[in-house]
Amino acid sequence: MADEMTSASSRPDICADSCCAVPRPAPRAVLWLQGVTLVWMLLECGVALYAAQAAHSVVLLAFGSDSLVELLSAAVVLLAFSPRLRISPDRAGRWAGVLLFFLAGVIALTALVALLRNSEVETSGLGMTITVAALIVMPALAWSKRRLARTTGNRALAADAVQSATCAWLAAGTLAGLGINTLFHLRWIDSVAALVVLPLLLIEGRRAVRGESCGCC
Repeated sequence: MADEMTSASSRPDICADSCCAVPRPAPRAVLWLQGVTLVWMLLECGVALYAAQAAHSVVLLAFGSDSLVELLSAAVVLLAFSPRLRISPDRAGRWAGVLLFFLAGVIALTALVALLRNSEVETSGLGMTITVAALIVMPALAWSKRRLARTTGNRALAADAVQSATCAWLAAGTLAGLGINTLFHLRWIDSVAALVVLPLLLIEGRRAVRGESCGCC
């Protein structure tokens, strides 16, 4: 008995591995979480893009574009569990990053044209409503994904958590631009807000192309 205790104590690495091992949840938890994400992002993307068109808002266009990429990212994580339609997370990340760079270019060009033309942006109650909702939903989704990524070692889910957190920051910037426009009716503030949140899209696109995650796995 003493020999067994001595042998166990002389192998701290084995003890550490057994004590620090974290039970991995069933894939059902990941599937449920990504299913919720897909439903929400579909709603968020549709509402944001519709509101952007109705109000002629460039910053809402930026927010809706990021929502579209987040929708694709959530779908990729789900496809990772499909035996027939499995997609490499790295390849999917590169596709999402390229799409995000393209959308960022479109948004930058649209914002600059709107500034030069001094285009008037209408107040968007629908846009403010969806961004307020995103400020509540997206941090909760990001926290849940980050927690699951730690326990499952899923890199795609970890990267998706970063995108969810970025979406929350974009929602905050979008809401600020919409709110200032509503209060002071400044024609240029919407385009300026779009250009301010643009670096977030570029950072997220670069992370996706490089396959970087939140570093928690």
